[in-house]
Amino acid sequence: MTVFKKSIKITSQSKFQIINITQSINEIVNESHIKEGIISIFSKHSTTAICINEDEIGLKEDFKTFIEKLVPNDKYKHDFIDNNAKSHLKSFLLSSSETIPITNGRMELGTWQSVFFVELDGPRTNRTIVITVVGE
Repeated sequence: MTVFKKSIKITSQSKFQIINITQSINEIVNESHIKEGIISIFSKHSTTAICINEDEIGLKEDFKTFIEKLVPNDKYKHDFIDNNAKSHLKSFLLSSSETIPITNGRMELGTWQSVFFVELDGPRTNRTIVITVVGE
C-alpha cells in the first residue's frame, strides 16, 4: 500500500465562494501513481467546506441562497469573539472533507460531479486543503 500526501493553497475573492478544485485534485491523483484506492480531500479551516456536486452556475447561486436562508442574520454569541458566527454555523451544516474511490488511476466521480472548495468567510489567502491518496 502507498500513501501520497500533498497540500494545495486556495485564495478566495469573496465572502461566499464556490471554487471548483477538480482539476487540481486530478493532477494530484496522477502524480500519486496510485491506480486503485481512495482519496481524502480535507480543508483545514472551520469556516470552509469541501463538497461534491454539479458545476452549474444556477445551482451554485441556488445553493448560496439556500444556505443563507438556513443561517439567517441574527445575533450569535460567537460574534462577540470574532464576528463570523454565520460562517462557522454554515460550516457545521456542510463537511470539511470528502472521500472518493480511485479506479484505474481516476476519481470515480459521476458524469456531472465536481469537487468544490466552499469559502464561507472570505476573502482569504492561503486556505489549505490536504489531499491524501491511499492505495496501490
